[in-house]
Amino acid sequence: MTKLSWGLVGGGAGSQIGPAHRLGAAVDGEFAFVAGALDHRAEEGRFYGRSLGLAPDRAYGDWREMLAGETGRADRVDLVTVATPNATHFEITKAFLEAGFHVLCEKPMTMTVEEGEEIVRIARATGKLCAVNYGYTGYALVRHMRAMVARGDLGRIRLVVAEFAHGHHADAADADNPRVRWRYDPAQAGVSAQFADCGIHAMHMASFVTGQEVETLSADTVSCIESRVLEDDAMVNFRMSGGAVGRLWTSSVAIGRQHGLSLQVFGEKGGLRWAQEQPNQLYWMPLGGRLEVIERGAGGLSPEADRASRVTVGHAEGMPLAFANIYRDMAEAIRAEKDGRAMDPAADLYPRAEDGLRSMAAVFAVAASGKAAGQWTDARPPMFRD
Repeated sequence: MTKLSWGLVGGGAGSQIGPAHRLGAAVDGEFAFVAGALDHRAEEGRFYGRSLGLAPDRAYGDWREMLAGETGRADRVDLVTVATPNATHFEITKAFLEAGFHVLCEKPMTMTVEEGEEIVRIARATGKLCAVNYGYTGYALVRHMRAMVARGDLGRIRLVVAEFAHGHHADAADADNPRVRWRYDPAQAGVSAQFADCGIHAMHMASFVTGQEVETLSADTVSCIESRVLEDDAMVNFRMSGGAVGRLWTSSVAIGRQHGLSLQVFGEKGGLRWAQEQPNQLYWMPLGGRLEVIERGAGGLSPEADRASRVTVGHAEGMPLAFANIYRDMAEAIRAEKDGRAMDPAADLYPRAEDGLRSMAAVFAVAASGKAAGQWTDARPPMFRD
């Protein structure tokens, strides 16, 4: 099987997210890393690209140079990943989509709802894949939760409880730390800090697992460290399109919490509980039954979970492999397009531009509701309200 060609924008030396993308793209042998514009400093980016094995003519100085260089090649990249600072996502994603490239964009996809709607329209008009890296949906047991809900194991879903809380920004003495400060600065982060950074992962996962979209929400947002302009803690109540009620807590000042992403789903016939820090176990309680622990990699799971597992039961499987499942999904989608066939339904799970747009609309709704003392607010993008 010939590998697909992959290019990366951002994710240079010292990047937190770059190695996870390179590992994720490489795990299954679906993609060859052939092009990159890895740093906003041109020479550092070229040097780092060459150190990773890129040919000198495909280790670019910036994304515009990469766009021009790849557009003119017969062997141009099949997929471009955008892993740059948040405020640049829209411009870069838009340019590569319009040039006919498939794109995987880090979250948030855009900084405004209007930009998000434009990306959705461009992706639909060009017919190109535009995915957003809500990478935690790549975990095998998250996908098994989705399959259990879809096949009716839980009955009608009543309640969803999502959390993404950590304590890594709890020290007020870090107020001038540049790695922390920008997250709470509206000029750099936009209208929201903690919810936009972490809360939207939890909210997207709630929609991914239940198959329902968030329609309205009420938010209580607070800056526990008073010098911060944007929130470091939020509690969000929401209502979903299929009738489910949602509760979401996200925080960056919860001392003692590390990563803190978890999801609980409660239906008429049972409940599920999963935590990202213990990703190999899914807790299932059928109504009137006994608590069961479902192990990742065990026999008898859903096709979606089986396809997303790579190591045998009992062994750790973590975030880079969750990212790898997003890349594997996209490889299947690209190959299906090339071959003129339908893609494997168990792979048709990667988050779309529409998901990125819904998340941005939720960010603005949370910010507005928080300022209005929790007033219930429409969380849908305008283009999805009809």
